[in-house]
Amino acid sequence: MKKELLYWLILSSVKNVSIQTKLKALAFLGSPSKVYEADSDYLSGVGFSPASFEKLRSASTKDECRRIIELCNKKSIKILTIDDDEYPEMLKYIYDPPLVLYVRGSIPRLNSIAIVGSRRASGYGIETAVKLSSQLALSGFMIVSGMARGIDTAAHCGALKENGTTIAVLGCGVDIPYPPENHSLMERIIESGAVISEYPPGTPPASFNFPGRNRIISGISLGTLVIEAGLKSGSLITAKYALEQGREVFAVPGNINHYNSEGCNRLIKDGAKMVLDVDDIVEELNFGIVPARSGESGKKAAGQSLGKEAAMIISALRIEDLYDEQIAEKTDIPLKNLYEILLDLELKGVVKKNLAGKYMLIT
Repeated sequence: MKKELLYWLILSSVKNVSIQTKLKALAFLGSPSKVYEADSDYLSGVGFSPASFEKLRSASTKDECRRIIELCNKKSIKILTIDDDEYPEMLKYIYDPPLVLYVRGSIPRLNSIAIVGSRRASGYGIETAVKLSSQLALSGFMIVSGMARGIDTAAHCGALKENGTTIAVLGCGVDIPYPPENHSLMERIIESGAVISEYPPGTPPASFNFPGRNRIISGISLGTLVIEAGLKSGSLITAKYALEQGREVFAVPGNINHYNSEGCNRLIKDGAKMVLDVDDIVEELNFGIVPARSGESGKKAAGQSLGKEAAMIISALRIEDLYDEQIAEKTDIPLKNLYEILLDLELKGVVKKNLAGKYMLIT
């Protein structure tokens, strides 16, 4: 058992402390084991309450985290921390990234699009989700969704139909197929991509888990596409997270007289990009991505997608215009390498300098 992994799980398990507070403690002290070993006075200074300090240092917490590691080893579940290379790069830059992810399968370095929508989808919604996810997979995008009934299931199936890559983000443990009828779909997703969760194995699905997992769905992705959603749909929570994270929001318009279209139509009215075909998405996000030819798998086309560092720069510039030194600070890319990547992005028409000398995305 790796020592630091145990302390990552312990720190992650303290629920009455915000992720921002935990990240602040990690920034000050350097590692989760150092956070664990710090005294109560020091941790109270960064935001730990007496109760959270007690939870952090309790023997029962440590025993439970050891049990989780043993269970993951037994069930071939990977545990990724925010420091690991396989941890999704885009997710690191949201306000509250999970410190730990539990993974079945593997998470490739591909540009990804989230597709979400109603659990009680119409035939039109299902057909549209399959069509758009298939075409996006052929264009080299990885499809991210939540494996729920309806639009989520159709999105995963559309990607798999074209031998593309898809990721399911669960609001329960990755050892629990939810909904149960998607057990075989879950296994197919694991073969091509991954099923992931911030919740330890054995965690049952609970309604209060799902809004939080939506920030991961949008956080992994360059943009979120909503297909069929009522005004109170959880899909609008995902769209809200996407906006807060500086990502694109897309929506498929629907019947103005149908409740399941009210959410999408409202998103479009409020400024979301209206999607009538896959080109509306690809053109918006076409930062050097070469669409796959018909019949070519998303995995093959993915090799032509953006590099990790370019994606990090674009993610930072989605939030605000930045000077080159600010980009280097936010992305940890050395200035020497940064200038080469920025020049390449300028030549591709992705970024430019504004009158103040800051880099900005070309919209």
